[in-house]
Amino acid sequence: MGMTMTQKILAAAAGLAEVKAGQLIEADLDLVLGNDITSPVAIHEMDKFTTDGVFHKDKIALVMDHFAPNKDIKSAQHCKCVREFACKHGITNYFDVGEMGIEHALLPEQGLTVAGDVIIGADSHTCTYGALGAFSTGVGSTDMAAGMATGKAWFKVPSAIKFHIVGKPSKWVSGKDVILHIIGMIGVDGALYRSLEFVGEGICNLSMDDRFTIANMAIEAGAKNGIFPVDELAEKYMKEHSKRSYKIYAADEDAEYDEEYTIDLAALKPTVSFPHLPENTRTIDEVGDVKIDQVVIGSCTNGRLDDLRTAAEVLKGKKVAKGIRCIVIPATQRIYLEAMDEGLLKIFIEAGAIVSTPTCGPCLGGYMGILAEGERCVSTTNRNFVGRMGHVESEVYLASPAVAAASAITGKISAPEE
Repeated sequence: MGMTMTQKILAAAAGLAEVKAGQLIEADLDLVLGNDITSPVAIHEMDKFTTDGVFHKDKIALVMDHFAPNKDIKSAQHCKCVREFACKHGITNYFDVGEMGIEHALLPEQGLTVAGDVIIGADSHTCTYGALGAFSTGVGSTDMAAGMATGKAWFKVPSAIKFHIVGKPSKWVSGKDVILHIIGMIGVDGALYRSLEFVGEGICNLSMDDRFTIANMAIEAGAKNGIFPVDELAEKYMKEHSKRSYKIYAADEDAEYDEEYTIDLAALKPTVSFPHLPENTRTIDEVGDVKIDQVVIGSCTNGRLDDLRTAAEVLKGKKVAKGIRCIVIPATQRIYLEAMDEGLLKIFIEAGAIVSTPTCGPCLGGYMGILAEGERCVSTTNRNFVGRMGHVESEVYLASPAVAAASAITGKISAPEE
């Protein structure tokens, strides 16, 4: 029996001719990632190890993005801990205020992730890099510590679910709608410890930003990772952003999949995930009259340039409804600059929105947009659990940048104008 794309990457990293689903392997790592919340835990774990130092100063990335610029004394202490660790060990890829961005948008932009890589990160949305044909997955801080020390990690080889992507999406349908549709279809545990592997002629109709969004939210279906084949668009992206060589893997024709589905992009509608699980989805025509208090456009899921362009297209010449707080967060400094050069920030500000420095901020209930009791937010982030963005009696509705921007104008969950 042949291997899936993910299985081939893991076999190569483990130095094995083949692997099978369920097999335990030890694989070499190309990158270990941590942020200002998870890295301090890993650093303190490393203090217990007998090894001295890190396995490779160029293959560790530490990104201060969750509570940076520091929101309080505790977050300042966390960043100080990581900053001192990075300095002590000469970590090449340390990103702090002025250079940082939201980690899962920043690392591909910086060329640190390419096809064929094996990447772990102490953040669940590390699966984002599957958009480039890499195996990437989230781990705990202890595994991050072991990875930084040894350059290796243990994995159970996942089985896979195949999604055949066909058709072309309509105007306001994006990668966010694709992955929300999939999560609504299979559930938040529908792919538990399995790979989501995407194939099909319809992939050519998905931008790289669409693919990053889809791979990013694979974890919201319980998946170990999500992964796309490496086509001309992915290769173009890597050549523009990275000087590293990459290796393309493709699934064998006789690879075994637990399940197979077909997703017709042409049949999809803008989709909204209602509280308090990403699987609780409704198409925009099923939403009803849901009044809101806040809109957040940003995050590692939807803070990229295409996302900001879409939001600006909807908001241009319009005004955010009275009483609605609209917060726009470019995912990296480069995206911020590009949005400024294109005049997108001007559109947001003239519409009555605010623009934040790159940060995870409100996505995890950190800062820059915490919800009070009873408040509702339409957000382009990736989770809408109880209390995710603030008070336990607040509500988060997940949506695309197009729907989020349209909702800011009307003050209720709305579709963009045709």
